[in-house]
Amino acid sequence: MPYVNVRVAGTLTRDQKAKIAAEITDTLERIALKPKSYTYVAFDELPDENWAIAGKLLDEE
Repeated sequence: MPYVNVRVAGTLTRDQKAKIAAEITDTLERIALKPKSYTYVAFDELPDENWAIAGKLLDEE
């Protein structure tokens, strides 16, 4: 059973999540031959203050 965890800084809309989940699920079915019913996709939306790039928190930019 594939489990995919998508972490993003900030938030996604419900529509964006649905499209991303569908794309990931379709890709796993097409390439890895995994049935759609076996694929789980979870989203973690984190505040910018919890992400840093190049030593700077994203909310500092």
